[in-house]
Amino acid sequence: MQAPLAKLFHGQRPLHLQQLQILPALRVTVLAPHPDDFDAIAVSLRHLRDNGNQIAVAVATGGASGVEDGFCGATDDVTKIRLREEEQCASCRLFGLPDERLTFLHLAEGDDGQPLASAENFGRVHAWLLAQQPDLVFLPHGNDTNEGHRCCYAFFRRAVLEEKLTLVACLNRDPKTIAIRDDLITPFGAAEAAWKAKLLLCHQSQHQRNLHTRGHGFDDRILNVNRQFAAALQCGAEFAEGFELEGYGGAVL
Repeated sequence: MQAPLAKLFHGQRPLHLQQLQILPALRVTVLAPHPDDFDAIAVSLRHLRDNGNQIAVAVATGGASGVEDGFCGATDDVTKIRLREEEQCASCRLFGLPDERLTFLHLAEGDDGQPLASAENFGRVHAWLLAQQPDLVFLPHGNDTNEGHRCCYAFFRRAVLEEKLTLVACLNRDPKTIAIRDDLITPFGAAEAAWKAKLLLCHQSQHQRNLHTRGHGFDDRILNVNRQFAAALQCGAEFAEGFELEGYGGAVL
């Protein structure tokens, strides 16, 4: 896939995902540090799904620390992780992702609920990536205040460089991204935003926590980022998802 990847992302930035000639044979993976990171870029992923690309998703951690004590009766980490995984399964089914393409890596976490930068955790991410042999990998940006996002990006980059894989990483804009280059965008309108909100609201544990701690819902938190980004770009759409691109191996950008 080296030639298609090397050619695919040429052009004036930001590129529009919907305008790219993406071959359906290109394999797409999503490395989500937490349950719900998949949903933050759902419109872009739906475009690729509809394009015929096979999508595989790995959720790195259980995200127990993101669940308030007592939510749905959950008071221990095991119950909270099970609850968040059920939310992610429900969201992915609503999206239309086959169950067998969703993997929970269960990386070991520290007391702060973030993945440990351990050899065992790296090995799990490394093995999953190697098994997938992806062409496009979506994951949060490494320049981010969230430790889990930074850790998973570091694992990803190390694995790709060690294995000399040829692929393109699509590093997505997130509420906690510090700085990002706008290489690729997916503009979208109100109808797609309403669909995306349904996926985000599958994560009721996050919705309730956002209502309690921020005064607005999880769907509003993510879609407000998309709305503000679209306004700053002046791209002609009400919302947009954004990505910085990194090429590895033969995928020179």
